[in-house]
Amino acid sequence: MISVNEIALDIVEDMMDYEEELRIRSFRLENNATVIDCGVNVPGGYEAGVMFTKVCMGGFCDIHITMNYVRDVAMPFITEYTDQPAISCLGSQKAGWQIKVDSYFAMGSGPARALALKPKKTYELIEYEDDAEYAVIALESDRIPDERVIEYIAGECDVNPEEVYALIAPTASITGSVQISGRIIETALYRMVELGYDPKKVVSASGTCPIAPVMENDLKAMGATNDSLIYYGSVYLNLAEYSDSLVDIPSSTSGDYGKPFSEIFSEVNYDFYRIDASLFAPARAVINILRDGKTHVFGKLNPDVLLKSYQIE
Repeated sequence: MISVNEIALDIVEDMMDYEEELRIRSFRLENNATVIDCGVNVPGGYEAGVMFTKVCMGGFCDIHITMNYVRDVAMPFITEYTDQPAISCLGSQKAGWQIKVDSYFAMGSGPARALALKPKKTYELIEYEDDAEYAVIALESDRIPDERVIEYIAGECDVNPEEVYALIAPTASITGSVQISGRIIETALYRMVELGYDPKKVVSASGTCPIAPVMENDLKAMGATNDSLIYYGSVYLNLAEYSDSLVDIPSSTSGDYGKPFSEIFSEVNYDFYRIDASLFAPARAVINILRDGKTHVFGKLNPDVLLKSYQIE
């Protein structure tokens, strides 16, 4: 049986072997849980971001960073592929677990979700769950979790606290920018599920997305990183069969499309639930239907909004 936690733990152990090179730091809490700081009190970096993203995807992926252009501006881009898209993206990477303990809050993603089944309907849809004896979780936060946070995670995953491995990176960090752009395939699968397409029919997937510059705080970084996906992220999907609903995958089908995410977020008084959910999608989707060999292209890239969001001068 495929175990996203087992594969991800191998990557975590590699990260801990090369902490100095990756500019990260691991340590044990009093309950012996392992915490790996990838950007809160350390610089982190591109390689830490790549490995953080691989952990989020349960290890079922390959990821590289290359240079490309948005108009005539050189930018780093993440490029990735997976042959287990439903499990790696929805069953592991999806930020589907809000961690709230006392005053601590973080968006939780990664393999631990497949133990806690957060949210359960996702795992029913993809017909998957993990049964590993340890839990690897990725937290998007600017605060290090304490023992009570880890105990909550351990309890939901039915493991002991000493078997929890928690990676943390704030949105406004190099690692944070990389791992969010690394969600480009996930955004496509998430949108396809919303459109009623069975994600198990996505045979393999690849994606590329610019990596946003680090912003001055997490709120501005949230806007820039989302815009990377919404306005310039591209996916190539190999599907078992076609559906007319696929034309609505791209973010440009959303009524909220056309402005930087930070402006849209401000207009709804920072209430995520008032934003059209169809905005959270890739800018362009290229879809190869394996049954008939036809390839369809939907959506468009929007460099103007992206460069505005990035505050490029």
